[in-house]
Parts: sequence; structure tokens; C-alpha cells
Amino acid sequence: MNFVQELQWRGMIHDMMPGTEEQLQKEMTTAYVGIDPTADSLHIGHLVSVMMLKHLQRCGHKPVVLVGGATGMIGDPSGKSQERNLLDEKTLRHNQECLKSQLSRFLDFDSSEPNAAVMVNNYDWMKEFSFLDFIRDIGKHITVNYMMSKDSVKKRISGEAGAGLSFTEFTYQLVQGTDFLHLYQANGCKLQMGGSDQWGNITTGTELIRRKLGGEAFALTCPLITKADGGKFGKTEEGNVWLDRNLTSPYKFYQFWLNTSDEDAEKYIKIFTLLTQQTVEQLVAEHQQAPHERKLQKVLAKELTTMVHTEEDYNTAVEASQILFGKSTSDILHRIDENTFLSVFEGVPLFNISREIITSGIPFSELAAEKSDIFPSKGDLRRTVKGGGVSINKEKIEDSDMVIDATRLINDKYLLVQKGKKNYFLIKVD
Repeated sequence: MNFVQELQWRGMIHDMMPGTEEQLQKEMTTAYVGIDPTADSLHIGHLVSVMMLKHLQRCGHKPVVLVGGATGMIGDPSGKSQERNLLDEKTLRHNQECLKSQLSRFLDFDSSEPNAAVMVNNYDWMKEFSFLDFIRDIGKHITVNYMMSKDSVKKRISGEAGAGLSFTEFTYQLVQGTDFLHLYQANGCKLQMGGSDQWGNITTGTELIRRKLGGEAFALTCPLITKADGGKFGKTEEGNVWLDRNLTSPYKFYQFWLNTSDEDAEKYIKIFTLLTQQTVEQLVAEHQQAPHERKLQKVLAKELTTMVHTEEDYNTAVEASQILFGKSTSDILHRIDENTFLSVFEGVPLFNISREIITSGIPFSELAAEKSDIFPSKGDLRRTVKGGGVSINKEKIEDSDMVIDATRLINDKYLLVQKGKKNYFLIKVD
């Protein structure tokens, strides 16, 4: 496969230095992407770069993941980001191992093939770099005029993008350029990839390699992913959509992709899946014939949930999604794990009762009208039950005084009460 052509039809190329495609066609090429190690999980904002590396490896080239440990110890030089705090070395190493574990679902690190993926941490070579070494070996090769010509620098100095520019921010392109120089020398790395906002920093690296070593290196960037409604991609009201199941459950992860707009789904299915161009074009055509069936979103959600998590997680998410739409059974409720169960019923009124109350059994009327406020009175409960409007754990009840004991609990601690079609309540036993 031709790597550049593969990215082009997927809409994943923003800028590319002349000669990049020729280099990739000439030989197996080593290319890297930098990832910020400030958390012990990737989020979906990282996925574009990760997919670039995945396509690179599929096309026979060698991917390098550079964990920005040195950058992590600087933090956010502008002091604005809450997410890029200063980290100690122990935390950085922990985060690095967690990221490698997640990336192993996308990249082959263990292959005996020459294009096996590699992970490096720039802290390993930057920690020994003194300031005098830096200005002698790096600083003298790049002029201030060159650094000032970068759009990111010009905007900050002119006041368009905030108040002023710190020395740390100004020299950041040299730090990133040093990484490229090191990887060029130590790993034979000739290509750096990243988001379009990184173009200035990446090309400083190619220029440093040219001026210091007389070598030739290349740059390729992808567009920054946006949403059709102008909102920030990958952000929800709760924050980032993480790849770690403990931070974002597979159910919520699945729901994120399922709920994308038609316009975004058509773009995302090219960027975030491995489906072929022919398959994607066929899916888009089918979706346009019957948009209400949301075929694109369903395939997108399946591909991503299976790739990041497992097929079993995907199947559980689909089953859990049916719970709120009346197609599920009590059996499904008892089968899904607690995190998924709580994700489905997030925001539903919750009542806590002590385990002693339920151990010996308690009439449902007392539980729902006295021990909790699900019903205002026993009379109201009886009338609703008589009209067939009450379910416990997705099973309709006919006796308002039926005895509830621990055998009915989901995950040994929850009771799901449904009043009418859409009103759900949770009773939690502590």
C-alpha cells in the first residue's frame, strides 16, 4: 500500500514537505509522532496520530512513538493548560507503561519484523543535556529570524494569541527539533508526523538536521479534527473521552461514536477505522438512502469499540443501549457489569437503603412509598401497578405488596424500578 495515497483518500493530510512520498516509496522509512505523557491513558484526541502510525506500519514502514517526558517536566510553558502539569520521573514512567499497553492494541511492538514499533522517551536523552550544551550544539544552528518567522510565534508576539511569549515557549521548537535530530541519528528516523498546529515545530527539526548534519528529513501533518457544529472534538460535558475503561466505560465510549452527527460520522469513519475505500463509499451510499437507520454511526461505533476494547465489550454496550428503549430483558440487566449498568442509568434518581431492611424481605409498597420517594403514597403505587405501569428489573409486577429480598438485586446491590415508559429509579442497598 502507498502510505500517502492511503492518508489522502481518508482526508488525513494537511501539509507535506516535497519529497516525502518519494522517500516513503524508496525504502522502509522510520517515522515518529510525539505524545504528551501527562496522563496514564490516551484519549480520543490522540487517535488521529495513532491511526497515522498504524497505517504507516501496515504500509511496511517503522513507527516510533516518542513520549514527551522532558516536555512533561516543563509542563505547559504558557501556564494556561490545566492538563499539562509538572510531573516527576516516577509518574512519567508509570504513564509511559500505561500508554504503551494501550498503543499495543494499535501497533505491533513485539514483531520480529524490521518495522516493529518502538517507544522512546525524550527525557532519556534530554536529562543529560546542560544548558551550555544546548546553546552550543543546537542553538547556534537556528537563527532567531528563522524562529520568529513561525506563525505560532508571530501570533503570540503580536498579541493575537495571548499576552506575550515566554523564553521557554519561544525555544520549544528547538527542544522538539532536538528530538527529531536525536531520532534521525539514533534510529534513522527521517519523518515526523503530527497535527497541523505542529508544522512549525516539525519543520524546525528538518531544518536543524539539514544545517547540523547536512541530512534530509521530512514532515507530514494531518488536519486538526473538528466537529460539524463547531464544538471541540473528543470533549463531552464530563471532559475527555478516554481509552482507559476505568475513566470512560466501553458503554460510554460506544455511545460517543453512536451519537455523532451524519456529517461527522462520514468524516470519522475514514479517519478512525481501517475499512477500505470501497467499503466506506458503499456505507456512505447506504446511509444516505436511509439516514434514520444511522448505519454509519453504528458501524463507526462497532469498529472503534472493538479496536479500543473488545468485541465482548461492544456486544455488552449494544445490549445495554437497548435497556432504555424497552427491548431488553431482566437477564441482560443481571449480565452487564456494574460500571456499564451505572453508565446507562447515570442521572436517574437514586435512593439508598441499608442492607438489613432487605435481608429479611420487605413489601414493595413499603420500599417504594416509605423507604424511598418513588411513589408519593401506597395508594398511588397500587393504582399504577393495577394499570400495568410498574416494572422491577424490567419485569412488570401485578402485586404491589410482593416481597423484595436480596435475591432480586442486580450486582447484589441495585434494584431498578420503572414507572411508566420512561421514568426510572434506582434503589441502592448499602
